Amino acid sequence: MELEKEQIIEYFRRSYTAVDGLWFVKVEDKYGFDAALELDRAVWKVLPKIQARMLQHMGRLGQGVAALRDCLETKLFLESFRFRTEGIGNGSGFRAVISECPWYNLLLKSGRENIAAAVGDAICNTEYPVWAAEFGEGICFEMGGRICHGARNCILNFTL
Repeated sequence: MELEKEQIIEYFRRSYTAVDGLWFVKVEDKYGFDAALELDRAVWKVLPKIQARMLQHMGRLGQGVAALRDCLETKLFLESFRFRTEGIGNGSGFRAVISECPWYNLLLKSGRENIAAAVGDAICNTEYPVWAAEFGEGICFEMGGRICHGARNCILNFTL
């Protein structure tokens, strides 16, 4: 069997998202929703460090807001988010405006929209400050609107 590069990428993307969802459901079945969410938070305190460092190394990037923006754009693209970024504060920061979140879409598709806000709050408020910290002590993260709370977009603000 000969696979195209795009088929291979899609296979691994689907496997990545499937294992995340299956892991959560199995932990939830055994220990309950709150325990599953707590363990998920623990995972998302580590995974962004791995992702950020890998993308930083692959792109031969250093520290700072510009490097963070470049790496975060790559991560969001690879995970199939629909988004745009824009500078804020005279080059001292940027915002990512997410119009479509694949993780939220998976929750909707699986009929679990009732937990989307709790999961989104826990994961995004855990993951993105870790991304900021990987690129410099002075970079702060603030979450704006959230799709999982009914907003049109998620707004991720990163500033010095």
